[in-house]
Amino acid sequence: MVRDSPEHRSPADLLTFGVVNLDKPPGPSAHQVAAWVRDAVDDALDAAGDDRTLGRVAHGGTLDPKVTGCLPILLGDAARAARVFDDAVKEYVTILELHDQAPPDFDSIVAEFEGEIYQKPPRKSAVKRRLRSRTIHALDVLERHDRRALLRVRCGSGTYVRKLCHDIGLALGTGAHMGELRRTATGDFDDRDLVTMEDLVDALAEWTDNDDETWLHETVAPAERALAGYPTVTIAPSAAREVAHGAPVYAPGVIETDAEQGADVCCVTPDGAAVCLGRLVGDPDADSGVAVELERVLV
Repeated sequence: MVRDSPEHRSPADLLTFGVVNLDKPPGPSAHQVAAWVRDAVDDALDAAGDDRTLGRVAHGGTLDPKVTGCLPILLGDAARAARVFDDAVKEYVTILELHDQAPPDFDSIVAEFEGEIYQKPPRKSAVKRRLRSRTIHALDVLERHDRRALLRVRCGSGTYVRKLCHDIGLALGTGAHMGELRRTATGDFDDRDLVTMEDLVDALAEWTDNDDETWLHETVAPAERALAGYPTVTIAPSAAREVAHGAPVYAPGVIETDAEQGADVCCVTPDGAAVCLGRLVGDPDADSGVAVELERVLV
């Protein structure tokens, strides 16, 4: 099925191909929160008389139980595009707890951690403990009082902020550990329009109980929002229907593109509905041949 444009989707279509910029609360794991979202949406679809279920949800990067903040959750078919978060830059605000008084050159020592750093994952990590490089794009000292400093960290995916705080403490000569941690951004999603779990549940109830979908459209965005960073290839509706059955995108089906050869792309219909993710491998202006090899079909 080729979907309607993002602006004209029914609530059920939005819920089965949408994204929620969730404000994760402290306590549950990211996996638990995603499961709660899935169950709440499935219950709402059932109450609305729609026989679809989400099947899958995917979240934008694991957060430990105590950590709060930005956790984008892809719903239904949108979960097939979870790789969009694999390399997303993350932003955090954390409290650095020093074990002794800060030295006079505190700011300059902290600034040395910007750029490429090397980390070994902590013992409790689920990944293999080997030294690896990560990039700290920005490290700002927002406030400092006595033995506590409020830091903003903008970093590459897979960076351990807890380990970063420990290493900063070693460099300062005071020792340090991470206090509270909150994620304020994941890629293009940030804390300016976060949705709480309560907001989502209330919006679903307004739709199913009162037939009012206004709040739902404010809490759930079309999945295309998560794909906005991809170069696009606009394809004809007839080509989109072929993609839905597993065919690649052939050059005659391409209407226009802003992508360069070899680029990862998102194919969309003329009204902006996402069809698939793939790679531009051929000349889109050719009279024949494959233009886009498929990697994830979203319809």
